[in-house]
Amino acid sequence: MAIFTDNPKFDWILRCGWKGLCPRCGKGPMFRGWLKLQKTCPECGLDYDFANADDGPAFFALCITAFPLTFIAVWLEVAYAPPWWVHVLTSVPILAIGCLATLRPFKGWLVASQYVNKAVEAGTENLWAKLNAREKDGANGPGPSES
Repeated sequence: MAIFTDNPKFDWILRCGWKGLCPRCGKGPMFRGWLKLQKTCPECGLDYDFANADDGPAFFALCITAFPLTFIAVWLEVAYAPPWWVHVLTSVPILAIGCLATLRPFKGWLVASQYVNKAVEAGTENLWAKLNAREKDGANGPGPSES
């Protein structure tokens, strides 16, 4: 853990991301629903249009959360060979609750990482700048009659 305490950027990402706080100010809530991001931070006005977590939270929930929990279910089966309904009452809820409970922290972590690291898809920086400039100006480019 000593590696992480020497990196304030990483500490900030974890603090804001896992608690669901704005990655700019660290005060306002990042989410307005379970996984739905705010449009803007109510404290500092950060626009969350940059955030694009896609399937990242589900990937991390499955790899980091579901894998160890599946190991527990397999261990239960091998060690005790319980009837199927025991797995329905234990393994299925543990897996479901474990994965659902970690989706939000993983999404917050990914969004905070994107903000702090100014992440954009490689090679698309100019395109994103043009698209965001059009949206801010209220223009959507030439229409069918203007081309």
